[in-house]
Amino acid sequence: MANDYEKFKRDVHSLTKIDLNAYKEKQMRRRIDSFLSRHKVVDYDGLISACKTDEVLFREFVNFLTINVSEFYRNTDQWEIMDKTVIPKLINRFGKNLKIWSAACSTGDEPYSLVMAFSKFIPLNQIKVIATDIDDQVIAKAKTGLYSAKSIAGVPEEFKKKYFTQIGDSFQISPDIKKCVEFKEANLLKDAYEQNCHLILCRNVVIYFTEETKDMIYKKFYDSLVDGGFLFIGSTEQIINYRTMGYTRFESFFFQKGDME
Repeated sequence: MANDYEKFKRDVHSLTKIDLNAYKEKQMRRRIDSFLSRHKVVDYDGLISACKTDEVLFREFVNFLTINVSEFYRNTDQWEIMDKTVIPKLINRFGKNLKIWSAACSTGDEPYSLVMAFSKFIPLNQIKVIATDIDDQVIAKAKTGLYSAKSIAGVPEEFKKKYFTQIGDSFQISPDIKKCVEFKEANLLKDAYEQNCHLILCRNVVIYFTEETKDMIYKKFYDSLVDGGFLFIGSTEQIINYRTMGYTRFESFFFQKGDME
């Protein structure tokens, strides 16, 4: 079975350009086996064959592999730190023309949250967030901007009233917010990273990767930041050797490039 999985990883990469070597094997194999069982596919070869002929299954499999779970203002206490401390520090040091990158943005909840957070300090027409994800399906959903009540539960009431319109059981985000986000398809494991960023947000993504892959990603984020820029990570994540990389720990899940000012 181990040899089968090695072949399967090569087949998946050939088919989807997703490198399963970067993911924790035990965890990923367990998830894929559950996918096989759910779709009544006998083995890895059968799944690859089915994905080559069934476009719906192929897209579902890619979406399954990329593990998309997101919500607006996830972990609201951390967004309070962003609001009260990080954004003011960035504006005081760099002005209002900031480069903001939401990496592995999923369905758009977090880049749109960033726009709303910055709108307290900067006019919307001056805010620009670059949002990237490996999965074109979630990018399409993000561009649509239609969310459930559960997804927007953490949004401050002032923004819910100002930037969302209820349509049936769903909520449509304002075109004024959508205009501030540029969505791009990109793979953190192989594509070029954005450069000269003042703030990078990448949350609850690298937990699925091996330790070596995590280090590679965090080092690349460091290179992507300007001196004094911030990296905002998820509440389930940690950067154990952040000092070696050159980061200063600003708050629990905020890391700054270089020394704090």
